[in-house]
Amino acid sequence: MTFQDHFSDRARRYADARPTYPPALFAKLAAQAPGHALAWDCGTGNGQAALGLAVHFDAVLATDPSEAQLAHARPHPRVTYRIAPESRSWLPDHSADLVTAAQAAHWFELSLFNAEARRVLRPGGLVAIWCYSLCRISPEIDPILGTFYRETVGPYWPPERRHTEDGYRSLEFPFEELPFPELTMEHDWTAEQFGAYVGTWSAVGRFIKARGFDPVPSMLEAIAPVWSGPQRITWPLSGRLGRARSSLNP
Repeated sequence: MTFQDHFSDRARRYADARPTYPPALFAKLAAQAPGHALAWDCGTGNGQAALGLAVHFDAVLATDPSEAQLAHARPHPRVTYRIAPESRSWLPDHSADLVTAAQAAHWFELSLFNAEARRVLRPGGLVAIWCYSLCRISPEIDPILGTFYRETVGPYWPPERRHTEDGYRSLEFPFEELPFPELTMEHDWTAEQFGAYVGTWSAVGRFIKARGFDPVPSMLEAIAPVWSGPQRITWPLSGRLGRARSSLNP
């Protein structure tokens, strides 16, 4: 698998419009890590997860193969951003307390990422990969959004999208598995903010390239009669959490 670049052409919008992860997620991961010296966030995009990790870790390495995405990452004194694929962190062996991949592992050559994670993790270190799929808004809006997701842009989702829909259960995960925290992302957004978020979907970008027009305005028109003021939007998080038993783990 080569670099799956679905977002560089919309990196600014991605940085502005994507939901942010709950602080409780990073607190729970940090509480189970063997230390708090170093975390590696792989596939960091614009650094959303890296900034959450920086609250709990002395240093965070945030890597991504997209220079455009990293150009919109917010600086932080404890975060180092680096252009790199999932196969190469450039970290020393057994140096990281935690390795993470937020809404990114389904784009990876996963065997290469897993091998690099095992190499850089301390014995007892944690690896956490997580994702979110279709959000929930209200009984009136959800069916309209579901039709847009499955039918309007459905044929344009990359095949890797299926892994977010099964909560990463079908991904290879060669670690001693632990329960992933049960958490959700929640934001109160206007219809305009929600439309900006939907515009960052990889399927929307592929639809526009194939069809020559943006399908989001029509979707917003359809939900306008049942959208009043800011709406609470909820994304359940799903993922895998595991521990490195030893540096010699196969």
